Amino acid sequence: MNPVYADHFVRQRFMEFLGGESLDHATAAYLSHMDGCPFDRRELRPAAELGWFLERDMDIARSLADSESYLLHLDVEYVNFDSPAEAFVDPWRCFELQEPVVRVIESLLLEWGIQPLHLITGQGHHFVWRIGRKSAIAARITALCPAPELIGPCMERMPSILTGSIEAADQAAFAAIALLIEFMAHGIKEKAASLSALPVEITAVHVGPCSTAQREMISIDISEYGDPLHTRAIRMPFTNYRKPWVTGLARDLRLEDEIPAIRSIPLHEMDFRQAIKVRQVDEDVLGLAQRACVRIPLQEAGTSSLLEHYLASRLRRMHEFYYSTQHDPKERWPETYARTPLNVLPYCVRHLLEFPNDLLLKPAGMQLVTRCLLAQGWHPRHIAGLIRSKFEDPSYGWGIDWNDYEAGTRADFYTRLFACLHLTGLDRLVDLNCTSTREKGFCFPPPEGTCDLESARLQLLAKLPS
Repeated sequence: MNPVYADHFVRQRFMEFLGGESLDHATAAYLSHMDGCPFDRRELRPAAELGWFLERDMDIARSLADSESYLLHLDVEYVNFDSPAEAFVDPWRCFELQEPVVRVIESLLLEWGIQPLHLITGQGHHFVWRIGRKSAIAARITALCPAPELIGPCMERMPSILTGSIEAADQAAFAAIALLIEFMAHGIKEKAASLSALPVEITAVHVGPCSTAQREMISIDISEYGDPLHTRAIRMPFTNYRKPWVTGLARDLRLEDEIPAIRSIPLHEMDFRQAIKVRQVDEDVLGLAQRACVRIPLQEAGTSSLLEHYLASRLRRMHEFYYSTQHDPKERWPETYARTPLNVLPYCVRHLLEFPNDLLLKPAGMQLVTRCLLAQGWHPRHIAGLIRSKFEDPSYGWGIDWNDYEAGTRADFYTRLFACLHLTGLDRLVDLNCTSTREKGFCFPPPEGTCDLESARLQLLAKLPS
């Protein structure tokens, strides 16, 4: 066993992050080795089996699900679609580029009165805090559950090992917390866009080349809220960060010798420059473990303030509009979504809908479909229904296992996200054009004639709030 995992203080920090004074009293629903990999129910183990991961020197994540609390989690990271290993090869630059966004996040959290646990990982930052599962603020948030009809399907996909650990009320709370986190992401994007040298986007939606000629961005990654609660986990501090190796990235790019071994650590009494040095040296990591608590902080008053700001926001009104209708019933899809007229759509959008695997799984694919169908006058919830109908059609040979994930929840999350960015006026559509679409890799020219996104852009701009 490596010296970090064997250390007494590191073990104490693990207990804190798992929510208990001992493994037998941990509140995390499960542990998993799942970094950079799809959810795999075979990888789930109870917290009491932490030693199984430690003996194998693995990277370790704990569930977002918790028996005593609801966790709120925000992730920001550097993403480069052309050089995916950039954050590992040149972390100094990549973390420097994130600083304006991180400062905005810290400012907003301070404004609401939230003091999160701040972690630094291989590509970016995590901010996490919690509210009591039975608290008044938890009840208020859960009451906002936007799509109760999708709670059952989410629960049906939950592994039997978690029966009794995660209840329908937990999934409802998670779906409602997603609305608050989306509101946070809007505020971050709005305030940080003019301060950042790179595009600041919500989720890792494809962007065009920047001044560096690279397609790089800062992602406010809230994508975890597009899936059932049981599929999502957060990396534990003081554990290995092995994503470049687990995913095969280091091997494929022949960078095994250029990417140092690193740990996920709390950003405690240091800036990111110091943290980059500390996370690579076992002795420094062990010293940090002696003085840095990683118990996830209880922040109910601050979360209540966040809720009040959300309820008074334009985004809240757009969410109410979004959920004012439902997806068409599945039995009606052959006569509704399956009969969507494609000839009135730009050819690139038509191609996405005719050949959705895996273009429609990517955020940029769903963004393009959402924008163009909004321009056609579609209600955004029915756009999600159309995307869901594609996801649930096995004839497309999806690589994703929809027995684990939930198609309606995934379709709703991304469609709502992109629709509300437009409906609130935050998305000014500067990249809704053929050049940007081609640079992103989503341009599919027709066999004859031309494909033009300009009419869709003009139609949407005409509907933007003044």
